[in-house]
Amino acid sequence: MNPLETSPQELRRLLQRASELAADYWESLPQRASYPVTSRGKLKQWFETELPEKGCGDAAFNDFNTIADHIRPGNGRFFGYVLGSGEPVAAIADLLASALNQNLTAWRSAPAAVTIERTVVSWLAEAIGCGGFTGSLAGGGSSANLMGLAMARESKAPANENGAQSGVVYASEESHMSISKAVALLGLGRANLRLIPVDAEFRMRTDALSKMIQQDRAAGKRPIAVVATAGTVNTGAIDPLSEIAAIAKRENLWMHVDGAYGALAAVAQPEKFRGLDLADSLSLDPHKWLYQPLDCGCLLFRDPAAARRAFSDAGDYAKVMNTDPVEGFAFFDESIELSRRFRALKLWVSLRYHGLAAFRAAIQRDLDHAQLLAEKIKTNSRMELMAPVGLSAVCFRLRGKDNAKILPRIIQRRRVYLSNATIRGEFALRACFVNHRTTAADVQLIIDEALAAAAEV
Repeated sequence: MNPLETSPQELRRLLQRASELAADYWESLPQRASYPVTSRGKLKQWFETELPEKGCGDAAFNDFNTIADHIRPGNGRFFGYVLGSGEPVAAIADLLASALNQNLTAWRSAPAAVTIERTVVSWLAEAIGCGGFTGSLAGGGSSANLMGLAMARESKAPANENGAQSGVVYASEESHMSISKAVALLGLGRANLRLIPVDAEFRMRTDALSKMIQQDRAAGKRPIAVVATAGTVNTGAIDPLSEIAAIAKRENLWMHVDGAYGALAAVAQPEKFRGLDLADSLSLDPHKWLYQPLDCGCLLFRDPAAARRAFSDAGDYAKVMNTDPVEGFAFFDESIELSRRFRALKLWVSLRYHGLAAFRAAIQRDLDHAQLLAEKIKTNSRMELMAPVGLSAVCFRLRGKDNAKILPRIIQRRRVYLSNATIRGEFALRACFVNHRTTAADVQLIIDEALAAAAEV
C-alpha cells in the first residue's frame, strides 16, 4: 500500500472541511481584532512540537482556528505596511494551482499554465499603459527589482562572463531597501548607489540627478542605471517619470521603475503615471494593489533580448531545442527562476471572475479613503499631516505628543493596525490603504483610535 495515498472519498471530505474553515475565517474577519493577544510561551507550547513519527490524520487541521486567532487578520482595519487583502476568489484558485502542481519552467513542461502566465503578464502591462511589454511573475517586488537591475547591469556593464565591473546606480533617497540589496547582490557595491535628494513632495529631484551623473563621469565613474519610484513606501510619492526617462535616454542609462507599491494604481489614475511606458523595466506587485494572496510579484520589460542576455544559461538537460517562438519559450531564459509555481492561475481567475472594472473601482476607493483620512486630519486641530498624500499612504502625528509611544498603544487597543514612517527625521504614524475590505467607518476609526491612544499614553 502506498503510504501517502489518500482515497478520493477522504480527499473530498478534507476539501470540504478546508473550504468550511476558510469560509468561516473570511466571514469572521469584520469581527476580529486588528492584532492578536498572544505570547511567545503560548506559541511555543502550541506549535514548536516534535516532528511526529506517525500521522494524526485529519486532526492535523484542528489547529487552523488557533493559528487564525494568533495572526494579524486581513480585515478592513489593517493599515500597516503595503500589504494587499487576499481576495478570496484568488485564494480558491491558488488551491487549484497547488492541486495542478505545475512547474512553469518552459512551455514544453506546462503548456496551458505558461500560456496563462504570459497572457496575465500582457494584461498587466496593458492595464498600466505599457502595452507591448513582456515579463514574468515573481515572488515579489524585491525579486523583480533584483532582476530589473541585473538586466541593467548586463546591458550597460556586462558581468556574466568576467565578473562585475564598476557601475553607478541612481535612486531616490526615498527608494525601497530592495534597491540597495540588489546593488550589493549584483556585485556593484553599495558605495556605487547614489541616493538622490527629493523635493517638498518627496519626489526625486531631476536637477540633482543630472548634477550627480556629471560629477561621476568627471570622476571617471560609469553611470549605468537610474531607478525611479512609482509610489514610495513611506509617502506614496511618484518620481517625475518622464523627466527621469529623458535624462536616462540622454545619458544612455537603463531606466528601471520600482512600481511594486504604486504602479498598479495606474489602472485607476493613469494621469499620475505619465512616462511609465518609457521605462526599460519595471516591477509591480499584484499581491498589493490587485489584492492577490501572497505571493504574486511581476517584472515587466521592453526588450526580451535584454532579459536573455542577463539570465539565459541552460545546461544540456534543460535546453529547449524547439525554435518555435511559442513552443520553444522558456521562462528560465528570461528570469532567475527555474522551478516556478503556477502563480498566474489565481490572478487569471480573479481578473476574469470580477473584471478589471471592479479592480479599478476598488483601487479608486482606496485612493478616496486616503484622501478622506487626510481631510479629517487637516480639520482636526490636534493632528497634522506630515507629507502630501499622492497615493494611499497617509503620514500624520498628534501635535505635542510622543507619537512613538502612541503607536504601540494603538496596536495594543486592537481596533486598527497602523505602522510608522520617518518623515524628514520625524516619527510619523502611517496608514496605508491597499485593502478592498476597508470602509469609510474604518477610516474614522483611525482618527478615534489615535486620539484615544494619545489620551492613554
